[in-house]
Amino acid sequence: LILSSFQHALNSGLRRYHVAPVLCQRAKVAMSHFEPNEYINYEKLEKNINIVRKRLDRPLTLSEKIVYGHLDDPEKQEIERGKTYLRLRPDRVAMQDATAQMAMLQFISSGLPKVAVPSTIHCDHLIEAQSGGEKDLRRAKDINQEVYNFLATAGAKYGVGFWKPGSGIIHQIILENYSYPGVMLIGTDSHTPNGGGLGGVCIGVGGADAVDVMAGIPWELKCPKVIGVKLTGKLSGWSSPKDVILKVAGILTVKGGTGAIIEYHGPGVDSISCTGMATICNMGAEIGATTSIFPYNARMKKYLSKTGRAEIAVLADEFQQHLVPDSGCQYDQVIEINLSELKPHINGPFTPDLAHPVSDIGAVAEKEGWPVDIRVGLIGSCTNSSYEDMGRSAAVAKQALAHGLKCKSKFTITPGSEQIRATIERDGYAQILRDLGGLVLANACGPCIGQWDRKDIKKGEKNTIVTSYNRNFTGRNDANPETHAFVTSPEIVTALSIAGTLKFNPETDYLTGADGKQFKLEAPDADELPKLEFDPGQDTYQYPPKDGSGQHVDVSPTSQRLQLLEPFDKWDGKDLEDMLILIKVKGKCTTDHISAAGPWLKFRGHLDNISNNLLIGAINIENGKANSVRNALTQEFGPVPDTARYYKKMGVKWAVIGDENYGEGSSREHAALEPRHLGGRVIITKSFARIHETNLKKQGLLPLTFADPADYNKIHPVDKLSIVGLADFAPGKPLKCIIKHPNGSQETIMLNHTFNESQIEWFQAGSALNRMKELQQK
Repeated sequence: LILSSFQHALNSGLRRYHVAPVLCQRAKVAMSHFEPNEYINYEKLEKNINIVRKRLDRPLTLSEKIVYGHLDDPEKQEIERGKTYLRLRPDRVAMQDATAQMAMLQFISSGLPKVAVPSTIHCDHLIEAQSGGEKDLRRAKDINQEVYNFLATAGAKYGVGFWKPGSGIIHQIILENYSYPGVMLIGTDSHTPNGGGLGGVCIGVGGADAVDVMAGIPWELKCPKVIGVKLTGKLSGWSSPKDVILKVAGILTVKGGTGAIIEYHGPGVDSISCTGMATICNMGAEIGATTSIFPYNARMKKYLSKTGRAEIAVLADEFQQHLVPDSGCQYDQVIEINLSELKPHINGPFTPDLAHPVSDIGAVAEKEGWPVDIRVGLIGSCTNSSYEDMGRSAAVAKQALAHGLKCKSKFTITPGSEQIRATIERDGYAQILRDLGGLVLANACGPCIGQWDRKDIKKGEKNTIVTSYNRNFTGRNDANPETHAFVTSPEIVTALSIAGTLKFNPETDYLTGADGKQFKLEAPDADELPKLEFDPGQDTYQYPPKDGSGQHVDVSPTSQRLQLLEPFDKWDGKDLEDMLILIKVKGKCTTDHISAAGPWLKFRGHLDNISNNLLIGAINIENGKANSVRNALTQEFGPVPDTARYYKKMGVKWAVIGDENYGEGSSREHAALEPRHLGGRVIITKSFARIHETNLKKQGLLPLTFADPADYNKIHPVDKLSIVGLADFAPGKPLKCIIKHPNGSQETIMLNHTFNESQIEWFQAGSALNRMKELQQK
């Protein structure tokens, strides 16, 4: 570090440089190039870890070290995995543009002058894929000018860095610039765990959680369990890091990781690149995990150095004992995977945990009646858009081109960041993929989140697509419920797109070249990082000014895109009696079902307008239809949002009944804001996804679970519900629910909850934001 500092001084033309200041600054390393005065504090992490280890008197997992290392009060914090709530001090916050709108609107409502921790906004969700990168970006800038201006000016006023549209997907930007070993970062996107590929605890949250951290308030998280995944052997051939998480998803299912951190360890870890580890952590969101993480190693050090952060790697080396698990640490569950035996996988359709070896998928598809012809192959996304991913796909493409072949399926490529785009253009990968028939899209989320103006099929047409994305819920990519979406690695997507069918297995099957001769694709090989330095491309970052107090943030009262928030009503101190049931949901209900994305993304900053998509994708158990519920007051069937608005107009409170893992998927807090805005008070389910349950609490709703899951069958859409005993609402104390049937009979069931004392105060105040204001006034 000293030598580096002297070299920097000489390169800058400075001739007078004192040794003493250099020695004083030896341990000060900036968290990122964009915040030179915000330093990594490994000393505090080390101090907290030592306090907790002494208290618990046992070896710690890596997850525990980083989480407990960020405790607000390590001396007194009660710690019990899966039980207690931890009060934490994250290092930084990141927000994507679709969720940043509501997060910043809430922060504005708090009345605070500036964020308390380094924070960034990333414009990646509002760019629709149509014609190709440049055209789509220009169109998005024009259509979303009002929103981008709001986010840019709000960032400038409150001290938040702003990544402009075209800069790339939030998680790739974080990996390239902000994640580092031992960091605790929260992001308003469920795939924030991507940063675990660099040894950080990076957790997806709703906007209200982000506001807490930006306001300098300790952030609450239920003490996570730790699931260990021991990796042995070594990846080879067509097997890739994506196959690790596809395999794990098949083992744990979409809710198997709920309330836990997935911690990868073992000798096989070192065979995976840093960006490959990020891929695995990214898709941990699909098994409900709080986050996922890998231990610090040489592959991370190599990536840090290549992305211009060698000084962080040097510091991490010094504190490495705190960035790996203790010997003899205990996991709540252990899964072992031999990478040498792992085969390429493809998961789907309609759920990311339906795992199949690629060798089997053709036969399975034919048996199940799924379309085997592939209409579109799509590579990229926040999960798989690294330099290595693009290189392996290009290696497959080159072989096909050498035999005169192009893709039989349509084919798209989404670079993860401007840096990746510029580098794969320079190194020829992008052109190879274009020559294969590919269309390079903007550096954005695009089709992965439904931002896809798809023209090759009609809505309702049964078809198959294969992607290197992370989610494949019904209608997620193109709003067509008959699209069978499968997720796999970029190189498998490329191979299947060349063949045009799910029945092709690149490990064993042959293709026929333009000359009529058969050939077999060889397993792809590519550099994990460019031989030259990364090309940063265009400068797309806006620094916040040192003093933004004079910056004006404009929200027009007539805007259809943005709307200032009004506080929700406080609890009136009474039981919730005779609530109507808006909908009893049948089966899977993700946040996509509760608050659809795609064309609705444009209303993410306007609560009343976005509420017109409330639960329109959920299936009503009464009639088996989506967006069709009985109005209990008129007995007419109509759209869910219209019915909710009618109940609100009539002053009638209502509830939703859900099934297992209700609210899985995205971190979007709109799925909690909308029911609250339209008069909902209670959501009762068999179980909740972690982020959604927290989001509901933050907005003053009651997320409750059946003490006996079979009681789900006792409630009918025509019943009325009363939640009694709220005057004695207390942590760990079940609540009583009285079900009143139309024939006059009634029965009582018990409902569980996970509220702690401070969360009960959120409910009583009407929302967490209301409670924050109460505390500020006091």
